[in-house]
Amino acid sequence: MTHPSLTLAQSLQRAHALGLARIDAQVLHLHALGREPHDRAWLLTHDSDVMPTSVAERLEPLLHRRLAGEPIAYITGIKEFFGLRLHIDARVLDPRPDTETLVEWALERLPVGQPARVLDLGTGSGAVALALQHERPSWQLTAVDASADALAVASVNAKRLGLPVQCVLSHWMDALAGPFELIVSNPPYVADGDPHLAALTHEPLSALTSGADGLDDIRQIIAQAPSRLAPGGWLLLEHGWDQADAVQALLRGAGFVQVQSRRDLAGIERCTGGCFQSGG
Repeated sequence: MTHPSLTLAQSLQRAHALGLARIDAQVLHLHALGREPHDRAWLLTHDSDVMPTSVAERLEPLLHRRLAGEPIAYITGIKEFFGLRLHIDARVLDPRPDTETLVEWALERLPVGQPARVLDLGTGSGAVALALQHERPSWQLTAVDASADALAVASVNAKRLGLPVQCVLSHWMDALAGPFELIVSNPPYVADGDPHLAALTHEPLSALTSGADGLDDIRQIIAQAPSRLAPGGWLLLEHGWDQADAVQALLRGAGFVQVQSRRDLAGIERCTGGCFQSGG
């Protein structure tokens, strides 16, 4: 049921009454209006405008998709990550702001202007690889995913942004020899039975879960990394809020040194990494 006689302010109030967060309601209204997602000031200055019937008809299914739990990025097809506008759809995970912690750490690991071969494992939409390539044009970025669908999204984003990231279909490092100065990954790390999965049903399960303790894929990456890293190369991994100690132990057990963790903006140990001195 549409409500063409409502003003913008009334339509936003109705969306909030239905249970939508204010920011979600604003973004969906802007999307239905064909405006930029950051143009929320426009909504305030036009709050007394009457919603055109065509806009109200476009808006209604968007509201119900969000109320059903579908991520905003899937509905609008857009997600901002590290200053880049990415195309996002249900073939890939919706990139989280927490993952910018991984990007920031990776950028600190190698000197600015120094050429480097860098590998992003489980690239999904390409968010991490593209952010790194944008910030470090001298780096040679390879983005890997086991999903051809995900790689198609990453390739579209790379082309749209004009960034020369190479996309490779591979189960982790099976199809890659290296050596790489830096390997980064935001792999699946949710335990198979985690109750939080119920709220993530719109996202690809294969990109979320990783065995009984959520660490199966991280174990595989750590096992493969020493033979693909250049001497002194670094492996940086994103993981769950309570997995830093376990990931540190796995890295040390595989011979990594300088093992450490990084906290996200919420103060949670979000990423763990280490250096492999011997290389391949």
